Amino acid sequence: MLMRTDPFRELDRLAQQLMGPGTWSKPSAMPMDAYREGDEYVVAFDLPGVAADAIDIDVERNMLTVKAERRPVAKADDVQMELSERPLGVFSRQIVLADTLDTERIKADYDAGVLTLRIPIAERAKPRKISIGVGSGRKEISG
Repeated sequence: MLMRTDPFRELDRLAQQLMGPGTWSKPSAMPMDAYREGDEYVVAFDLPGVAADAIDIDVERNMLTVKAERRPVAKADDVQMELSERPLGVFSRQIVLADTLDTERIKADYDAGVLTLRIPIAERAKPRKISIGVGSGRKEISG
């Protein structure tokens, strides 16, 4: 049987062990996607294995902060771990939001390990047509 080897796999595992899991004072980063969909800006974070009650979302001025904690699964006393590659600890991401986004109406959904934030584009930032008024005639300035 042939097995493919990755020479950097052990190096990645060792680096993860040395850096340790994320803590509230030094969280690890979490992967995300960000895109515009119609009149909304969508940000999706990968958080597999994180309970919904372990996710904290804050907005202060234009700074969006998402923190999540993946906690260890409770195991019986007679369980002996053979391999543990899934990182535990705290994950965090901060994003500076543009002034054109409506931070008062952010919607958050969590499904299948993906946290999706939908941020509407503010009405003042949407393109609009400016009507041109027609003057009533020429006016003279007398002095």
